Amino acid sequence: MVSVPADYDLALTNEIEEALKNGQINPYYQPQYDSITGCLVSAEALARWITPDGKVITPDKFIPCAEQTDLILKIDWHILKEVCKFLKQRRDEGLNCVPIAVNFSRKHIRENCFRQRLCQIVDRYGLPRNLIELELTESAMMSDLKEIISHVSQIRSDGFNVAIDDFGNGFSSLSLVKDISANVLKIDRSLLSGNCENEKERIVLEGIFTFAQRLNLITIAEGVETREQLGFLRTCNCNIIQGYLFAKPMPANEFALACSQRIISDFNEDILVAQAPASASKLLLQAVFTKFPLVIMANLTRNSYYMMAYENFTTTSCPSTGVFDDLISHGSSTMHPDDQELFSKTFSIKNLLKAYENGEKYVSVITRQLGDDGIYRRVETTDYFVKNPSVDDVLVVTLCQNFD
Repeated sequence: MVSVPADYDLALTNEIEEALKNGQINPYYQPQYDSITGCLVSAEALARWITPDGKVITPDKFIPCAEQTDLILKIDWHILKEVCKFLKQRRDEGLNCVPIAVNFSRKHIRENCFRQRLCQIVDRYGLPRNLIELELTESAMMSDLKEIISHVSQIRSDGFNVAIDDFGNGFSSLSLVKDISANVLKIDRSLLSGNCENEKERIVLEGIFTFAQRLNLITIAEGVETREQLGFLRTCNCNIIQGYLFAKPMPANEFALACSQRIISDFNEDILVAQAPASASKLLLQAVFTKFPLVIMANLTRNSYYMMAYENFTTTSCPSTGVFDDLISHGSSTMHPDDQELFSKTFSIKNLLKAYENGEKYVSVITRQLGDDGIYRRVETTDYFVKNPSVDDVLVVTLCQNFD
């Protein structure tokens, strides 16, 4: 018997625990679809209490009670195990598997050996850990922020995905998203009133998706019910859609069928027509990175820069943002001794501004750079002069290409 507060509904608590023992509380799965292609890419596991007479009791009727006691811990672990069983069966049968999100209470933060138990359960079923996503509500994170930051970082290092759930439901903190190493942001349904016809609502949503994209977070919109909402979310470059427009939560056998179908039949639009401008820009950037794995944006007038580095560039030691002069000094130090002076002179602010004033479109040089593996490779570095019509600052975009 779990301990319960003296003023709480002990009878309901006992009923819930008995239902859990009898296998009446199990996951229903709500599919999540790519907003552009309509392809089923993931799902969320939601607890449902199925009574002996077949009645389905939704979480709002029993989870709040369970959260007042340690019973919620039992429910969370039970749902995780059932999800793992489902995924293992599909893998054993050679069927397609998609990542499934499981909700975890903040009470797990203080649970002894939580990480070890999480890893043991998933590993016991032979599953890749990235098939399991842990969902933590925004409100839960705000109440135990310091512990959560460490908690999430450790879980991510173990190979699991972590989602900030219900973002926007209440007093959202941008520092929460900045400090916590989650890789998924779930937008609460409360931000999707009506058909997104309210201008302030649209502005808020656009802002959320913009900063999420800059932070490389996967975005999921919950509670999508109309085509109008879908259309607007596409313009915001929302990645994934979850809601009754596509599918309600369903038992495992129905979800297995949905997985086999994989795609919504009426999502047959040309992706180049359906995608938002932000999506097109992302595709363009992917193409750029195939040839130029290091891209640097710099403001010569203000002596500043920030860097976008792809995983296959020769060196990863350069700071991602800072003072441009320091960047050139650092870059020069990684060059072959015979190339250091050439690099530092070519890309000094003084020489770059002189080239800009002379009407040159770009400045380029090939040097030998020391990689993280201790090998020198030829790298072409090109600074392209660009103009922002809103300011007089001299801006450059640096593209770096490996030759060896």
